[in-house]
Amino acid sequence: MAAFYDKDEIFTATEFARDFSSILKKVNSHEIERAVVVKNSHFRAVLVDFKEYEKLKDALGVLEKIYMKNRNRA
Repeated sequence: MAAFYDKDEIFTATEFARDFSSILKKVNSHEIERAVVVKNSHFRAVLVDFKEYEKLKDALGVLEKIYMKNRNRA
């Protein structure tokens, strides 16, 4: 599955380290949805707002329960 990122959401590891505070502010204020960290031409990490992370964890938990329920039926 391919994900698409806006140009303003992608940061090199050096930029991320140097500008962490301002990047975090952009994520928390929803100026950008996430900050993607690139190192050696590879996506390495994603910074998202904590509330968004919690939603993602909850959604993953629901999907895992559905998967296990369907797996046990087979």
